[in-house]
Amino acid sequence: MTPSTNPILVTGASGFVAQHTIIQLLQQGYNVRATLRTLSREAEVRETIGKHVEIKDSLEIVGADLTQDSGWDKVVQGCESVLHVASPFPLLEPKNEDELIVPAVQGTQRVLRAAHDEKIKRVVIVSSVAAVSAGHNGENRTFDENDWSIVENNIGAYSKSKTLAERAAWDFINGAENTNKMEMVAINPPLILGPLPNKDLATSAEMISTLMLGQVPGVARMKVGIVDVRDVASALILAMTTPEAAGNRFICPAATVWLKEIADTLHEKYAGRGYKIHTMQFPVFLVRILALFDKKVARVADDLNWDFELSGEKIKRVLKWSPRSAEEAILSMAESLIKQGLV
Repeated sequence: MTPSTNPILVTGASGFVAQHTIIQLLQQGYNVRATLRTLSREAEVRETIGKHVEIKDSLEIVGADLTQDSGWDKVVQGCESVLHVASPFPLLEPKNEDELIVPAVQGTQRVLRAAHDEKIKRVVIVSSVAAVSAGHNGENRTFDENDWSIVENNIGAYSKSKTLAERAAWDFINGAENTNKMEMVAINPPLILGPLPNKDLATSAEMISTLMLGQVPGVARMKVGIVDVRDVASALILAMTTPEAAGNRFICPAATVWLKEIADTLHEKYAGRGYKIHTMQFPVFLVRILALFDKKVARVADDLNWDFELSGEKIKRVLKWSPRSAEEAILSMAESLIKQGLV
């Protein structure tokens, strides 16, 4: 597909995934219009992007707030496609879950309605495996795109926000309001690792930085899906350009790994460079006891011993997507944390 001269809209230009997506779009010859909640960060974003690709006149940055109705009609005007990447991803559970749920759901609806009114053909949204497997704790099986998180279970505000936002998006696409038959694709990544483009410590980098700094004496017996941020960006662009992608959601895992495997990978690479990375795996019973006294531990207690897999079959088959290894995703993030002076 030859890049259109019309811009591709990318929401949330200060974010980890958005910046890698913008870099790849510019490298492939697209014009990009990117949104920021406040334009006070424009110079910072341009500086970051400019370190990785020549910008010239190919990047336009505009102000737009996902919590406000105003301005989105102008933001989408003349755009070829929309990549809706922006969504809050906090480190800690908010006091009120609506702090996450309302902007996630209503923000997605605002973007879809504006794109629809502009007669844009396709929107790609970044959802999450938090909208796929949350609430299924203990189901030792492979999850695929037919699975949805169970919001009635205590899945936390973030997982609930991603699930409700994606469901609201599909309700719009498949409902009477979508008179222009606008297409949508959802990309559902697991934990996103890979190189940080600047000194902003992405929430998804906290696990790697915590291990690198030796801030925990060991790890729980827990499994996580991981993927490199560069592969999430490429998945978004493939979802935008592949005709057969329309109307589908795609999980994009590089692998599912135990936390101990991550710690071992880091220890093997960096122990000789002075980093005290602890690789001991705590007994499950001990973590459950700690959960009685620590709310942070309690949040993950249900995930202990959960031996699940995430299927990447569909995205590889339909989008011809080929991810980097889990090891590269882990180590490239660690290297960037060192390079940026964050560990």
